[in-house]
Amino acid sequence: MSDNPQVKAILEHIETRERELADQAGQFRARIEELTRQLVELDAESENLRITRKTLLTLPLPSPSTGPDRPDIPDHPAYQQILTALTDAGRPIRARDLCQALDLPILPKNTEGIRCKLKRLVSRGILIEPEPGLFARPCA
Repeated sequence: MSDNPQVKAILEHIETRERELADQAGQFRARIEELTRQLVELDAESENLRITRKTLLTLPLPSPSTGPDRPDIPDHPAYQQILTALTDAGRPIRARDLCQALDLPILPKNTEGIRCKLKRLVSRGILIEPEPGLFARPCA
């Protein structure tokens, strides 16, 4: 190193400036690495969205007749009468009360016939039996 104090001061200034620039360059490199990582993540998400869009556009449209599964109501008109009477009652009902609502004589054969039909509707998921002998339409 030189013994000249002016040269020595300039060399120290150059060293200080080099350290400052090296520190700044290190900070910029760290920011570039972080931004590069973020860019890779954005590109990956963008690619996923592109693939999702492409996949959705290739799916066939559902046919309009496809709807929620409805349980099959038996064909006999008595079942429709039972469902109508239950809807009109607006509350759970027993087989005997249903016979009255349908203007059937309160006879064991009638109440047992109605109870059998009610149980069949329960087994098909059309009605529920919240407690034994009490039948209702399920809450939608």
